[in-house]
Amino acid sequence: MQPSDTPSASPSAIALRPAAPADLRAIGRLGALLVRTHHDFDPQRFIPATPQTEHGYASFLGTQLEEPDIIILVAERDGEVVGYTYAGVEGTDYMALRGPAGVLYDIVVDPVHRGQGVGRMLLDATLAALKARGAPRVVLSTAERNEPAQRLFARAGFRRTMIEMTHELEGDAG
Repeated sequence: MQPSDTPSASPSAIALRPAAPADLRAIGRLGALLVRTHHDFDPQRFIPATPQTEHGYASFLGTQLEEPDIIILVAERDGEVVGYTYAGVEGTDYMALRGPAGVLYDIVVDPVHRGQGVGRMLLDATLAALKARGAPRVVLSTAERNEPAQRLFARAGFRRTMIEMTHELEGDAG
């Protein structure tokens, strides 16, 4: 996740709305940015972007637009998509040891528009949409090195509940 960190400019020029098929190209570009950012954080853990990542991301999220338990919101400034969130309402997940919840899968803001409150606006709107759909709580994961995202989430009332750990088995003698 790669949201805006610190609000500094007037967010009034930002319009939030549900994503539409016409937004998929921009969402694909931002999704590829998300993939590249995470890969840069830890190339062993996160997949690299490829020339097909933008199209693949856009195509996948396009399949999600009409799903009843999925929320995809975009932030738009002057007709340009500058950020998006992708979230869903899920039932009990025994693998995660949790009951029903909203899950924030992606939040990303174009680097040119970060630090202007866009990430917080998207986060707040997504939380409200998940609550309206009956989610009793919202969970998310963020990269260990993504400190701006962690600050945003903490300011929004999220608390740490899990820590993912990775061990590479390739080349491991035992």
